[in-house]
Amino acid sequence: MDKSARKGQSKREGLNYSNSESTPLLLSSSGSSGSQANVQLDETDRNHRILRHSETSDFDSSSVTSSINASGKSSKPTTRYEALNRPKTVGTYGSNKFPGLLTKDGRVAPLKLPPHALHADLGREAKYYYDIESDDPATDDQGDYGKNENFVGGFFMQSLQSQEHEDGDGDDLDDLKPKQSSLVTIFSVWNTILGSSMLTMPWGIYMAGFVPAIILILTMSALCLFTAYKLLQVHKYHGGGTKTGVMELSKALLGGWAATTAKIFSVTVLLGANIAYWILMSNFLYNSVNFLYDTILNLPLMNAVTFNNSEFNLLCPKDDMLNGTDMYENSFDNLGPVWDLYKTVPIFLALLVFPFLNFNTTTFFTKFNSLGTVAIVYLIVFVAVKSASWGVNMNKIEWEDSWILRPTFPVLAGMLSLSFFIHNIIITIMQSNRNQSKNGRDLTIAYALVTITYIIVGIVFYICFPLAKRCIEDNLLNNFHKNDGLTVGARVVLLFQLFTVYPLIAYMLRTQLLTSVFKANNYNRGMIILVNLVIVTICVLFAIFLPHVGTIIRYTGAISGLIYVFTLPSLLHLVVSYRRGTITVYKVLLYLCVPLIGVINLISQFFIQAY
Repeated sequence: MDKSARKGQSKREGLNYSNSESTPLLLSSSGSSGSQANVQLDETDRNHRILRHSETSDFDSSSVTSSINASGKSSKPTTRYEALNRPKTVGTYGSNKFPGLLTKDGRVAPLKLPPHALHADLGREAKYYYDIESDDPATDDQGDYGKNENFVGGFFMQSLQSQEHEDGDGDDLDDLKPKQSSLVTIFSVWNTILGSSMLTMPWGIYMAGFVPAIILILTMSALCLFTAYKLLQVHKYHGGGTKTGVMELSKALLGGWAATTAKIFSVTVLLGANIAYWILMSNFLYNSVNFLYDTILNLPLMNAVTFNNSEFNLLCPKDDMLNGTDMYENSFDNLGPVWDLYKTVPIFLALLVFPFLNFNTTTFFTKFNSLGTVAIVYLIVFVAVKSASWGVNMNKIEWEDSWILRPTFPVLAGMLSLSFFIHNIIITIMQSNRNQSKNGRDLTIAYALVTITYIIVGIVFYICFPLAKRCIEDNLLNNFHKNDGLTVGARVVLLFQLFTVYPLIAYMLRTQLLTSVFKANNYNRGMIILVNLVIVTICVLFAIFLPHVGTIIRYTGAISGLIYVFTLPSLLHLVVSYRRGTITVYKVLLYLCVPLIGVINLISQFFIQAY
């Protein structure tokens, strides 16, 4: 049906429509003479209907609504509360996109929008949404990525805006559909979740015990999948806005305190990632330079730890520590004390990395994102090849003891809270999925792949490791000599990959810190350099005095997981259930048990001595 035909049909039905961007609050009906009479809506009835049909209405963000004056032009309310308190009439909407706004008795009919219409609708109104939902002017302009919790979100939002029609009539809405297939979405989630935790997984399995570790991995995977999916459900119930992340949902449904808490713990995740990456980069840089130096000068092999299994060419650094050798005593190689793993290399790394943190744009580093997939595949192949060469190495006693839950199992629980963590950006990633009805299925498949990957890297390495299991390091590459061919390749690939990722993580952390202090994007270059200097200094201090990546990961996971994984998804879902009238005592008890798990997980970390 063409536009003229649709317009004629609208006249015959006695309705006059114009373009709008959201759930209608103003409705005009016109008789045969063309005169319009405003239909006042009862406030309680209006709210009740919006809550009933919340799948397609942004009930809590009146920011995407507008009042219609006599001329049919819209004016944006100053605040959400002003929008809710104005006299409610229903304005004119395009009949080709929003048919049947009135029932026969003159009341508002529930809207059933096609998914692409809602997607385009919220995209056009994104700036109004943010103006009203956020009281923080700093969110108005934070650069390419500042409005989102992750630079990926900024990329998706820019892609959406670039597809919109300049005339804004929204007739060609098909172009605004998400273009990413389910397969791409699944592997995007898989690639985003996996990270440095892969290197620590065999150590975590040793800390928990073999069979208990498998059970714990499966349990934490299921729990994290459950809470991540709850965030997607809450987002859908709230209207599915393209700029609505966890922070925005927390503010809209729980209040400003929840949004502030979410931001604080988001900073915690980013800071923990910066520190862990710095420790790993220092390790990889130290060993790579030593290998290059020894190869060029043809020097004999020398290691900071002296224990060497000649049959398998493996190292057990813990043996030196058990013999009373401090890790700082022999933390250098043929280059001497000037190239010390714990005393000087983190500082040299700072001189190398710091200039790249002050670039005006992070676009250059995003071009190397594909290295993440390369590094993951390389690690899987590395573990598979090494394990195949060793074979299974567990004797009868070790198999019998494999069922015992070790008292240090909370170490693995804390690590897994970060290993399966994607909750702060899961909404942004899944919005790009072409078939939104398959989000639950695709997210489940992605988490299954992540779990399988951790099992392959962690369980297989643990079973086949030929030395005593207590020798497994929190960075599995520390069990190999610096001149081992595959290990050299792994360290070089990971070093370059982390070197390109670190500026992006530091950029996100800096942006969140600055926008929390300044209420507008008016900080100068000196302030940016100062924040970067503080971040790098913190990372250097940790790499010198607490160079244990496993400890950093488990504490970061337990702290951030308490809020993002266990608490916020549960509270948000309970609020939604209450507003929809589906809440029960059983549901309240069930969802309040989830945050309790996070509290126990965090407290237990302080009673574990992992080294």
